[in-house]
Amino acid sequence: MTHPALLETPLAPWHVAHGGRMVDFAGWNMPVQYASIVDEHLATRSAAGLFDVSHMGRLSVTGPGALDWLESLLTRRVAGIRPGQFRYTLVTADAPQPLAILDDALVSRDDDAPDGTPRMGLVVNASNRARVVEWLRSRLPGAGVALVDRTAETAMIAVQGPAAIDVVAGLCPPDDGARIRALGNYRGTGAVVAGVGAAVSRTGYTGEDGVEVTVPAADAVAVWEAILAAAAPRGGRACGLGARDTLRLEAGMPLYGHELRADSDPFAIGLGLAVHLEGRAFPGSPMLAAMAAGTPARVRVGLDLASRRSAREGHAVLDPSAGGREVGVVTSGSFAPTLGRAVAMALVEPGVAAEGTPLEIAIRDARQTARVVPLPFYRRPGRTS
Repeated sequence: MTHPALLETPLAPWHVAHGGRMVDFAGWNMPVQYASIVDEHLATRSAAGLFDVSHMGRLSVTGPGALDWLESLLTRRVAGIRPGQFRYTLVTADAPQPLAILDDALVSRDDDAPDGTPRMGLVVNASNRARVVEWLRSRLPGAGVALVDRTAETAMIAVQGPAAIDVVAGLCPPDDGARIRALGNYRGTGAVVAGVGAAVSRTGYTGEDGVEVTVPAADAVAVWEAILAAAAPRGGRACGLGARDTLRLEAGMPLYGHELRADSDPFAIGLGLAVHLEGRAFPGSPMLAAMAAGTPARVRVGLDLASRRSAREGHAVLDPSAGGREVGVVTSGSFAPTLGRAVAMALVEPGVAAEGTPLEIAIRDARQTARVVPLPFYRRPGRTS
């Protein structure tokens, strides 16, 4: 059943009609699964998974000052970004605290206006959209920049897996399909997908190759069904947020509210690539510079568990060589369907972060043996980085 109090994507009625188990996710009525999370996970790894990610915030930033304004606000350098390029960044505030990480995001430069004026985009997490929009609007200059939240007027479909590119490109005119196949990672293009004008980017959150397709809300069901019909003969299927989470965990990708929080040290959790400090000033940059120069209290590691029993967020990590002293905390954990065993990410003291270090996780009334392993847990075939 639907939940009138929750926000709904344009695809929500489709999910309900096709057996999606709907849950409240960040205030949105979203499918967590259709049948089996494991089956949906493995279909994505072997063929293609379709995910409704329309709950993600999609913001448009336009005007002659758009590029410079974002350069002054985001942790990742955007000066020099080219049309069709995406970059991973953090959105930070410096009030009322010296530093608060509001979200992680993708910033893009879309096709420029005919006069060459940059047209920029931001994709932010559903749970943080309202506060990110509020913060950005509070920093708008008097003129030269326009910020529009286009979340409600569009839908976003993530098509992930080894067959994803061919599936989507095959629904396009030949020239558009060729451009999609030629896209580099973190690049995007306009295309006609299943007869509908779309923005297509080679991005995702599963560790697999794939694209994210943004279309007008009114066309969402038609495009979703066309992609699903093309993917199904190859083993593709509709997937819920449960599989998306196990996929991103295997891929070692941090999630806001788990590995990444408002008070996180991004360098300690492996997100230093999203912070460009040299020659720049942005909200919170002095505090981030101090973090970059300091020694973190805890760092992010991967943990390989000795059984299929899953660790969960908040479980204590213990050092058996020090009498079971608590040395960290689990931030995400699950059974990993691709690997056939349980894995977790945790924040631990640097002294126990070396690869191979034996640790224990307190899971309810028992201690589960684990060891530190490199991230990611899974890397798709043919990918070296």
